[in-house]
Amino acid sequence: MRIRALIVDDEPLARQRGRLLLAEETDMETVGECEDGVQAVGQITALKPDLLFLDVQMPEMDGFEVLRQVSAELLPIVIFTTAYDEHALRAFDAHALDYLLKPFKPERFKEAVQRAREHIANKQAGAAARGLLELLGERPSAPSHLRRLTVKTPERVLFVNVKDIDAIEAAGKYAVVHVGKQNHVLRETMNSLESHLPPDCFLRISRSVIVNISRVQELQPMFKGENVVVLTSGRRYPTTRPLREIQQRLEFK
Repeated sequence: MRIRALIVDDEPLARQRGRLLLAEETDMETVGECEDGVQAVGQITALKPDLLFLDVQMPEMDGFEVLRQVSAELLPIVIFTTAYDEHALRAFDAHALDYLLKPFKPERFKEAVQRAREHIANKQAGAAARGLLELLGERPSAPSHLRRLTVKTPERVLFVNVKDIDAIEAAGKYAVVHVGKQNHVLRETMNSLESHLPPDCFLRISRSVIVNISRVQELQPMFKGENVVVLTSGRRYPTTRPLREIQQRLEFK
């Protein structure tokens, strides 16, 4: 039986190293790679891997949150990959199958893979999953909504009150947060931000824009069913959402 493995890491070199080392294991098959937690949740659900190499530290959704988002019955055997030192890992050492400190050595990688192989052969994936759920403190209820965003720069760490945000725009793997005349860049996906913002205060008007409802000044119908949302700051954003739907959200705010 071939063991199907999924590699999740936001560092391309770490994914490549894992893939090359797995290729040396004759009974292992890499079925996919993910560069962030959002992708990982979808791929775990779709591919149902036997083994998961999971980076603990990822910007949009860390490894622990990935496990919280996956149904318990779909949790595979997990080997954490991390830059944490061993002292920091003692808290979950008893629950995780194994962990690899980056950059991991081939001998250590083979050791972790062998442990995973034995667990899978003995059909102990369920017990490992229960241990992970214990580690995570059971599943949380719906995620709490943010009151402030943390913006890290090389010089300082800023805290932005959510209520002061005018709009958020997607910029590749980043998001630009507009607060008055200031712009802050976050390494977050729009989906992640949207899920943590209070839904009664923010509205996603397109794939790339979220607006603060209280900052919407007017709606302007355009051509071919497209509309424009105008903010009090003067910013204008096109939206394909029905004008009536946006209007209802504004009226009941």
